[in-house]
Amino acid sequence: MPNPTLKLNDGATQFRIRLTLSLLTNTPLLIRNIRSSSVEAPGLTPYEISYLRLIDSLTNGTQIEINATGTQLKFKPGILVGGEVRHDCPVGRPSATTSDGDATDDGISDPRSIGYYLEYILPLAPFCKSPTSLTLTGITDGLTTLDPSPDYLAASHLHLLQAQFGLGREADEDYPPSISVIKRGAAPLGGGAVKFYSPIVKRSGVGSGELLPIDCCDIGKIKRVRGKVVCCKIPPSSAARAAHSAKGVMHRLLPDVWVHTDSYSSKAKAAVAGSATKRGKGGCGPSPGMTIHLIAQSTEGHVIAAETSLDPTGGRGRVLPEDLGQKAAALLLEEIRRGGCVDTGAQSLAFILMSLGPEDVARIRVGTLSKYSVETLRLIKKMVGVEFKVAGDEESKTVILSCLGSGYRNYSKAST
Repeated sequence: MPNPTLKLNDGATQFRIRLTLSLLTNTPLLIRNIRSSSVEAPGLTPYEISYLRLIDSLTNGTQIEINATGTQLKFKPGILVGGEVRHDCPVGRPSATTSDGDATDDGISDPRSIGYYLEYILPLAPFCKSPTSLTLTGITDGLTTLDPSPDYLAASHLHLLQAQFGLGREADEDYPPSISVIKRGAAPLGGGAVKFYSPIVKRSGVGSGELLPIDCCDIGKIKRVRGKVVCCKIPPSSAARAAHSAKGVMHRLLPDVWVHTDSYSSKAKAAVAGSATKRGKGGCGPSPGMTIHLIAQSTEGHVIAAETSLDPTGGRGRVLPEDLGQKAAALLLEEIRRGGCVDTGAQSLAFILMSLGPEDVARIRVGTLSKYSVETLRLIKKMVGVEFKVAGDEESKTVILSCLGSGYRNYSKAST
């Protein structure tokens, strides 16, 4: 039986998390004042409407009502079904760039990358009726300060799901959760594709469709750093310069550092000439771009990730590859300095999964709590009914959060 409708009057704040928790807790939503004060573009944006279509594709019985101006949304959650789904994410139109490559304000305003759509599908997929195989097309490598890249989600979020919460570690499951980039596509024109697969929570500590409780309070020591520089329609020498610059910073602190380069052109190259069965490079979309991903692995098995990218609106030649590499290394070092067992971008996912865990104590150490994470904690208390205890550690300048899980189970899974 659905819960009473939750009425929210502050617009599209935390839009994706609200929909995620609505589906998990079977709570209808009424969201008002969505950009109602905007004169030029009131109401829901094209990427938010596209996200609603994606949610509708993954569920059965979901009812979505949007008023004429788009400033009010009624959302009645259905049943999570998963399965084979393909979704085309909106991108900028060809008119979004000028002849010299500089960005303009034409086309779809601020097209979002695939990471925007995928990030909060991750906590939904384990609780679907059947395993989820989701293919998303659009921008794979956009502005990382706005949306996470698929490489970052695979390194940080999927590791959290699998290594800490136990998803995909059961012997009767065919494949673990995975995110694979089929084709690269930089902002704003996209042209890329990503495939996401997730099994469902079957048995456990996970015995009756529950996640495992976590106790992540010891970060350990950083033992190695791995990374990758991805460039589309940019000379491979620029990727090598960025990788060398990032390694130069990290080598001052530890010797085990590897940063690889991955360059793509607009034309796909077959692995073997005339062979259609062997997979070669999938090429990339029409827009140029460069992204750097760095991952630090600790002795306790935790992963801290950071990334940065060229700003597609900044024009060509305004940022040197060496500066981009140093910036990526500085971002990773800042995440390590904060001392958390997860990086800042994975905090909200960790809190959601902790609240859905079994009725046992779950603990996690994080660095500085972001404003987004604080709002997530408030939303979890309101919709899931789980309240976190927050305790500061003066010695390490970190924060330890603990909660008693709600005992959420995968009731949508097919019975056998």
